[in-house]
Amino acid sequence: MIAPSILAADFARLAEAAAAVRGEPGSGADWLHVDVMDAHFVPNLTIGLPVVTSLRAATDLPLDCHLMIDDPDRWAVGYAEAGAHNVTVHVEAAKDPIALAKDLRAAGAKAGLSMKPGTPLEPHLDVLRHYDTLLVMSVEPGFGGQEFMPEVLDKVRTARRLVDTGHLTLLVEIDGGINTETVEAAAEAGVDCFVAGSAVYGADRPDAAVRAMREQIAAAAPHRGWSA
Repeated sequence: MIAPSILAADFARLAEAAAAVRGEPGSGADWLHVDVMDAHFVPNLTIGLPVVTSLRAATDLPLDCHLMIDDPDRWAVGYAEAGAHNVTVHVEAAKDPIALAKDLRAAGAKAGLSMKPGTPLEPHLDVLRHYDTLLVMSVEPGFGGQEFMPEVLDKVRTARRLVDTGHLTLLVEIDGGINTETVEAAAEAGVDCFVAGSAVYGADRPDAAVRAMREQIAAAAPHRGWSA
């Protein structure tokens, strides 16, 4: 799966940005990644619930909302109620992540849990059993266009092994610095869903960039059943 991040798009034309990655069936974006930042949990301020609500009405792509915010226990369910397909909160910010996962699911969304690059996976395995998605950050959250941190792929490999052996049941997602130079290593490590911002929206044809990335992933990890 590929989830272009609108953090790299023109915020004045978000509906057009969503349409630009739609592509042909089977070759375009699978999800649309929406980075919500509050200038508290991370040092940047982006968009919030009203924009997500408007975007939901402007596209049929499933919205993958990544909440880089303080107190997600209070705010996250609103994104599910607004129609987000997947709502991801940070383990470093959630007060009661297990209860929050249940609330997100009850509101109609899949529940995602994200971890900063320096946050270890193992202490949170019991929590992850309640989640549908693990979002591994491969940059420090807050700003797009950062350089990929290859050391986080050890975390991906561990998660992949736990999923493949049945200890976890979730989708492994990666976000940060994903482009034509890094996506193959991420695919080989076992990522299921790739968030890409500048690599998609910095291209002349965002839909073509998505298609080319899909072909790279399929070639890098054919054993995972990827197809271009």
